[in-house]
Amino acid sequence: MQDLTAWTNAIRHETLGQVLKSYWQLTKPRIIPLLLIETAASMWVAAHGQIDPWLLLVTLLSGALAAASAQVINCIYDQDIDYDMERTRHRPIPSGRVQVRDALLFAVVLAVLSFTLLTTFANLLSACLALSGIVVYVLVYTHWLKRSSSLNIVIGGAAGAIPPLVGWAAVTGSLSWTAWVIFAIVFVWTPPHFWGLAMVIRDDYAKVGIPMLPVVAGNEATAKQIWLYTLLLVPTTLLLVYPLQSAGLLYGVLAVYLGGLFLKKAWQLRQAPEDLTLARSLFKFSIFYMMLLSVGLIVDSLPITHQLVAFGREQIMAVATALTL
Repeated sequence: MQDLTAWTNAIRHETLGQVLKSYWQLTKPRIIPLLLIETAASMWVAAHGQIDPWLLLVTLLSGALAAASAQVINCIYDQDIDYDMERTRHRPIPSGRVQVRDALLFAVVLAVLSFTLLTTFANLLSACLALSGIVVYVLVYTHWLKRSSSLNIVIGGAAGAIPPLVGWAAVTGSLSWTAWVIFAIVFVWTPPHFWGLAMVIRDDYAKVGIPMLPVVAGNEATAKQIWLYTLLLVPTTLLLVYPLQSAGLLYGVLAVYLGGLFLKKAWQLRQAPEDLTLARSLFKFSIFYMMLLSVGLIVDSLPITHQLVAFGREQIMAVATALTL
């Protein structure tokens, strides 16, 4: 504790720029863009490709604020283990650049802004869903499961799957089966995505007593679970095509192609679970996978895409008819 006090008292800000940079780092900004892409995809599908630009802007801004608030609270809660791990001890709170009281106030302001914007410019349901995302991430994942169960990312991953629900509710004011399937896609995607990274930094988690699956069960068992979850993920993505018919041919082809690549990487890792290069590659690809899948949903929902697909179908039918004459 004396070392921690000495460390936190040793570093002080010198400029406003450094202060702003530290608060920016508290929000873990690299995590947020993927959540926003998922939200945007859900909104475009809900709006049948004709989204209100103002509603899109407000919802994405509100989502970013809610995610940032959750990350700040996570930084506050995990300051002890962040200090113990070399890769995280230079973060704003364990390094002493931001005090806990100030960080907590910052998190509250972000959450209030998010809730207010969504309530004012979208609807109460979307605002409550965004708030629930913060609660699930902080209480269920960070406080309850992260330090107590190897299933932490499986159950706690629901927090990362809530943004698509927020986007859908912002557009429609309700939740449909399509919204819940998009939620399920992100929910099932999260464990293989995160476990790939957890395999790479297993020693860091073991050092601070975080029971991530690679620490508790080993890399071989983790690679097997990654394979099984990826097997479940691919058919889940296709539920939007059939039976829901919320997405069309373009998305379906993309989902099958990307799913095949994901399965290939998961299978390679299962065959060589100690190869951390493969684990890192799978983790990076999983980000690319979710981004492209989300973009595919957006493009597939556009009216011009529907027109082009219909035109292509007509041309194929015309050729087929001519060949049979």
